[in-house]
Amino acid sequence: MTLSLTHVHGDRITVAHGAAGTELFSYVYRPEADWEAPKPYLHPVRTLSGGVVTDYRPNDHRWHKGLQLTASHLSGQNLWGGNTYVHGDGYLALPQKVGSMAHVSFERVEASGDRAVIAERLTWHPHGGELWAEEERRVEVRDVDPESGSWTLVWTSAVTNRRDEDLRFGSPTTHGRPAAGYTGLFWRGPRAFRDGRVFTAECAEPAGGDPMGSQAPWLAYVGEHDGRDGHATVVFEHAPSNDHLGEKGTHPAHWFVRSDPFAAVAPSWAFHEELVLPPGETLARSYRVVVADGAWDHARVAAHLEGLAW
Repeated sequence: MTLSLTHVHGDRITVAHGAAGTELFSYVYRPEADWEAPKPYLHPVRTLSGGVVTDYRPNDHRWHKGLQLTASHLSGQNLWGGNTYVHGDGYLALPQKVGSMAHVSFERVEASGDRAVIAERLTWHPHGGELWAEEERRVEVRDVDPESGSWTLVWTSAVTNRRDEDLRFGSPTTHGRPAAGYTGLFWRGPRAFRDGRVFTAECAEPAGGDPMGSQAPWLAYVGEHDGRDGHATVVFEHAPSNDHLGEKGTHPAHWFVRSDPFAAVAPSWAFHEELVLPPGETLARSYRVVVADGAWDHARVAAHLEGLAW
């Protein structure tokens, strides 16, 4: 169950498992194209058997990169990338609104036994480059289980507002577009995962399509690979510590999820309403992502999560 870590300084950190050296993911932190809102991301992410469960720069959305933390509408800026949604006008190319998240330093980069940790400091910037926020991020691999064919990634981010006014986290939905509440932690699945099976802790068989905009402690996405036989299951779970006290409910977030025309999941910070972060205050969120070989059903996901500790 030994994990190993390779750091190409200025570029990426890759975590691998076992004697076979299966690369579970690469954490890429070098800056990329300005129009795509440069920020660190994980890609490729793989199952223990090597099946890829993320996509990178698909031709429909070049700024979709594996698993990454985003802010689609942030006090008038776009740290998501690409065109910006403007109510009444649709998506417009507004490069003056596209910001970035910048790597500052690593506080901890290590792998030992069945755990690996990447602890990083980042800064958030509007297009003009001012300092808007500082983030402390921790990406940890744990619970590697060859018997079940699964491993767990825990992503924790604490974002502190460094402006002298509120930071307002929103989404296209808070700005007028229905069913587009994406912001926060965002996963883009491979093209082969289109039309995959989606279910949540609250609903094993959602009626009428994806549970877009719903609330549940966890959500699972099952997709089938191209290029190799078999399926993979990716599960996203809120930490119990994630608080949300908005008008739309007390659960940490509402799910943004699509299986058509592409596979995507985000536990949105601001689906139906903006999240307001006052000056000097910190927004802290933790998520568990389970990456598993095979097509898991509701009972198996629930039992597996029950056996994991935060």
